[in-house]
Amino acid sequence: MTGPSAKRAKWVDFHCHLDLYQDHAQLIAECDRERVATLAVTTTPKAWSRNREMAAGTNHVRVALGLHPQLVGEREEELGLFEKLLPEARYVGEVGLDAGPRFYMSFEAQERVFERILRMCAEQGNKILTIHSVRAVAKVLQHLERELPADRGHVVLHWFTGSAAEARRAVDRGCYFSINSEMLKSTKHRGLVEQLPVDRLLTETDGPFVLVSGAAVRPAAVSGTVAQLAELRQVNPEDLRTQILTNLATVVSL
Repeated sequence: MTGPSAKRAKWVDFHCHLDLYQDHAQLIAECDRERVATLAVTTTPKAWSRNREMAAGTNHVRVALGLHPQLVGEREEELGLFEKLLPEARYVGEVGLDAGPRFYMSFEAQERVFERILRMCAEQGNKILTIHSVRAVAKVLQHLERELPADRGHVVLHWFTGSAAEARRAVDRGCYFSINSEMLKSTKHRGLVEQLPVDRLLTETDGPFVLVSGAAVRPAAVSGTVAQLAELRQVNPEDLRTQILTNLATVVSL
């Protein structure tokens, strides 16, 4: 996803949990075969090293160091391991905040962890983050604006479901947005996605959490998302595919 591999890619899946599929190794090979530049996010720091080892030598899979907000309540103590590993990681995710009813009890801890992660990323610089913001977009943006200057890190908001005003605020902050097929099923979210700047768009699957015909979506399915996005925005699908690759190249080279 850096250097020549970004140029060889045909598609982009900027947020996928490859290690949660039963055929993890085969899926990595599939990403290379189908030329899908894939960001394999992790949910805990303990998972990162094994994921990175499995993706070593691939052309199109990169691994992100994560501490998922939904797991912070039980795994906040892994922040120390996250800090130890961060100098080795260019990509960070999945991180962020989740104020949904199932996870609100841990929200104070989530904020502590997220704030520390952003500060570490700012200190080290040149990190690329994929960020979760369920029912917490305003808080996520507040932390970004306070802890991570735009010239110290590059942010992609994963499965963004905020308001139009929050989207404008995120654009002003320099954020990108990764779009999946599930988002495009909602009239409200379709309207929001339609208004996002085309030069801030990436695609994602969030597999295996998104299902198609009862089966977990796979990275190559982003081709269908590009077609849906092109139809929504009334542009040529090939032009949009090329634009998304250009956006990826911009993010990783910032």
